[in-house]
Amino acid sequence: MRPKKRKTETGSWPVTHRWVAIGTLVAYSAVGTRTIALAQTQSRDKISNSQTQGSLPVRRFEIPPAALDAVLATFSQLTGLTVAVTQEGMRGISSPGVSGLFTGEQALQKILADTGLTYRFTSKSEVTIELKSVATQIEVTTSIDALAASSPKYSETQLDTPQTITAVPQQIMQEQGVTTLRDALRNVAGISLAAGEGGAQGDNLTIRGFAARNDLFIDGMRDFGSYYRDPFNTQEVEVLQGPSSVSFGRGSTGGVVNQSSKTPGLSRFIWGDVDFGSDLTRRLTLDLNLPLPRLGKGAAFRLNLMGDEGNVAGRDIAENRRFGMAPSLAVGLGTSTRWIFNYFHQNADDHPDYGIPWLFNGPAPVTRTNYYGFKNGNYLRTYDDIGTAKVEHDVNKRITLRDQVRYANYVRDALITEAQIPAGVTLTTPLSAIQVTRHEIGVDSVETYLDEQLDMTARVETGKIRHDIVAGVEAGRETSDPKRPTWTNVPSTSLLNPNPSDAFGGTSTITSNVQTTAISVAAYVLDTMKLGKHWDLTGGVRWDRFDTDYSQSVAPAAAFHRVDQMPSWRAAVVYKPVSNGSIYFDAGTSFNPSAESLSLSASTASLPPEKNRTYEFGTKWDFSQNRLSLRAAAFRTTKLDAREPDPNNSLLNVLAGTQRVDGIQVEARARLTSRWDLMGSYANLDGKVVSSNFYPASIGASLANVPRNTFNFWSTQRLPWRVETGFGGNYLSSRTPSSTAPFDPVTGLVKQVPGYWVFNAMAKRRLTEHVDLQVNVNNLANRYYYDELHPAHIVLGPGRSVLAGLKFRF
Repeated sequence: MRPKKRKTETGSWPVTHRWVAIGTLVAYSAVGTRTIALAQTQSRDKISNSQTQGSLPVRRFEIPPAALDAVLATFSQLTGLTVAVTQEGMRGISSPGVSGLFTGEQALQKILADTGLTYRFTSKSEVTIELKSVATQIEVTTSIDALAASSPKYSETQLDTPQTITAVPQQIMQEQGVTTLRDALRNVAGISLAAGEGGAQGDNLTIRGFAARNDLFIDGMRDFGSYYRDPFNTQEVEVLQGPSSVSFGRGSTGGVVNQSSKTPGLSRFIWGDVDFGSDLTRRLTLDLNLPLPRLGKGAAFRLNLMGDEGNVAGRDIAENRRFGMAPSLAVGLGTSTRWIFNYFHQNADDHPDYGIPWLFNGPAPVTRTNYYGFKNGNYLRTYDDIGTAKVEHDVNKRITLRDQVRYANYVRDALITEAQIPAGVTLTTPLSAIQVTRHEIGVDSVETYLDEQLDMTARVETGKIRHDIVAGVEAGRETSDPKRPTWTNVPSTSLLNPNPSDAFGGTSTITSNVQTTAISVAAYVLDTMKLGKHWDLTGGVRWDRFDTDYSQSVAPAAAFHRVDQMPSWRAAVVYKPVSNGSIYFDAGTSFNPSAESLSLSASTASLPPEKNRTYEFGTKWDFSQNRLSLRAAAFRTTKLDAREPDPNNSLLNVLAGTQRVDGIQVEARARLTSRWDLMGSYANLDGKVVSSNFYPASIGASLANVPRNTFNFWSTQRLPWRVETGFGGNYLSSRTPSSTAPFDPVTGLVKQVPGYWVFNAMAKRRLTEHVDLQVNVNNLANRYYYDELHPAHIVLGPGRSVLAGLKFRF
């Protein structure tokens, strides 16, 4: 049942939702690029592949930092391996634990990272832990930087996957004090943020030059809702760049973002943090994990809670208030059949901010504090509920089946002010004389998502060729029922001195009442063929059927029905000159149906899907026992028959344009010393309109919200006295908000915002074995910058902010 609407004063929050003790991000996530030096007392060549744990199954491990004895006990229970130590004193050594999706051997490597210990397999089911000084260093034969994508559709390690993949682990998010998905994604080059559309608030972004608002996933299943995501229940954020329709279905022109959820483990722990900051910021989190042996072997419960409230630095009227909870239950961990049930809830009651208006070809030259909405009148309320049940069954050592069912309900109620410069303003009009039109954007909507995915992962051999096969079928039902009013007679305000305390007024008329239902079915198969030690060939195909019914009940009433049936394919070749490096070429397709975002009109109902094609050439290397990881890629993505409005009939669209992005991307992660870690990435994107039948003036223009250069870095250093520091920055070059209308009609100049640098810092000190004090300062230089673009408004980046808190773990 839809929550009852309510009016609130700014800064208020129902008592039942105000504060809940909540969960910190896991302090020491092993997923990512932590250095691991491997050694063995005997040559790995003496142990056949069937005797190591580098084969299936890949499992999710959630073992927190603890004494090695406790960590190994949980590891043994999960994997069925018998673990022995050569010296009893080793059992008290501190282990960083392991968190993520790994094979048994990869998880063991994470557990022993930086302990001075190594391991050797003495049989298929027994492993011995010993001092490294006893061992002989050898070349690592498998990548330990496993692809931690929680979707089962990727069977290879990240090193051997022919695609640009960037993982933002929980450890990085914790160090940076990340509280939104948007901020987590600032660690990935090639991504830029966009402002919310009038009909779709929430996280909106561009990946490799193409809009990706509908390409957000949780554990491999689509996260369709229009809301701002808090990562309190996120173990890792994974960005898979390049077309991924073979694996994820419609969309994914530039890539997809997958949020890997926290899941129960067999260790008992409580983590949390209590944070206070500038701009009245308060944040509490709690992460509780409890084994439940009374429910059966491998049973455990995990609960994550979050409460967050605060203003936006430099934008005093804007305010964010969020509450979230995510309980999950696992049964059968460490057995051949594993069940996981989880529920995710997040609600928000925000005072939204659509920023400042455009003035001709650039942002209006106003101060950061100018707020053009209404202090008492604007709101954005979202209620998001997602329930998921998943079962995994190991048929044998070579075949695993996974079935995942999800139902999601997204409720949104919003009234937001968008500031617009009225017609009649000229280049000679004094700024002090400009009265801004307050365009009110309202929506009351419910979206639902019901989906089932059945996947199989198998490893088989035909002669001397080994096949890593992933295949599956999917079926889903999505609905969207937005109701939108049009407001008139809303009072205007001054461009230079807006008054947010003005009484809200105006007349609303419901001008859109839509009901959309989409039924989708799909089947896919991907096969990676291993031709000896040096060559892998990958081929895959997918077929999607997307059936949409759309009706508009407000005059002029309309109803449309469209069915799209579309194949997608992917092919790649990987050459591995040595075990720690790969060179690959990848090609693939994706498609965007007219009803991709569950909306149709007379202008789109008759149009077939946009088709996209990408070619990528890249290389990946891990050096010095994985102390240095390098990734580089060059690519071209072309959108064929891009959808454009007919300039002679606004009710019609035509597939008439071609858009293309040529780019290069590099990424490096390094442990420069035992106390100094560094990560960074850079992307150069040349996105242009290649052809256009109806907008010839736009040919050669940059694509919307595509910066030519993006760069980010983050450095952490562990100092004496139990102190750790971090420093990083982000750079985006200039961007334009529109592809088809790049020039301002008054000045004739390109409509764009300038680029910017933003720097952030962190300091942390361990107070006790269980408590850390951490301080984060964002936007150190208090830079005034333009963060999120829309053709009609610009959202400013926050000013300098400080967040300080205690992080505890027991």
